[in-house]
Amino acid sequence: MQLLLVEDDALLGDGLRAALNRAGFGVTWVKDGKSALAVAGSGNFAAIVLDIGLPALSGMDVLGEIRAAGNHLPVLVLTARDSTRDKVIGLEQGADDYVVKTADMEELIARLRALIRRTGRASGVIRVGELSLDLTTHTATRDGKPITLSVREAAVLRMLMERAGRVITRHQLAEVLYGWGKSVESNAIEVHIHNLRSKLGGEIVKTVRGIGYTISKPAQ
Repeated sequence: MQLLLVEDDALLGDGLRAALNRAGFGVTWVKDGKSALAVAGSGNFAAIVLDIGLPALSGMDVLGEIRAAGNHLPVLVLTARDSTRDKVIGLEQGADDYVVKTADMEELIARLRALIRRTGRASGVIRVGELSLDLTTHTATRDGKPITLSVREAAVLRMLMERAGRVITRHQLAEVLYGWGKSVESNAIEVHIHNLRSKLGGEIVKTVRGIGYTISKPAQ
């Protein structure tokens, strides 16, 4: 599952990203409110971890604009403030949960997972023709045969399946897998695509030369 992390503190953000990666999440990390708004609706995020104390555009403002735009992604507010009033304001603004920065990392991850489960984004199966993908176990099934995928292979396949019939660019895949604005090794996406083809069969994921990749949408 892919998360959007919005945190301006470099040390804390790096620690959060590392801990979330170890917990099995993919993380797109941005450091200001404007960047958060720019990418919040562009990726297949399961949730947003949002710092309130951001420069220029506060986390509360970001949250308000996200909700005003009709984006119902679950949001876990992360803040240094531990007052009941601040928590009430955050929840009234549209936050789904509220964690103080001094909280134990295991608690933060547990509450994040509970939030994602509660909103139904951790479960479910996507189906495209004879191919299905279990979003919980990262297991694909083709013709009844289960195929185990890595977290990143599953993320690539999910994006392709959710947008079956449309071409997904290499840049779009890189943003989902490695984070917005982060440099990626030149052949990283190709390696994931190659591995998927090896596991699923070479004809499932098609290359659109010079543009990206696609999975055909079954005829109705």
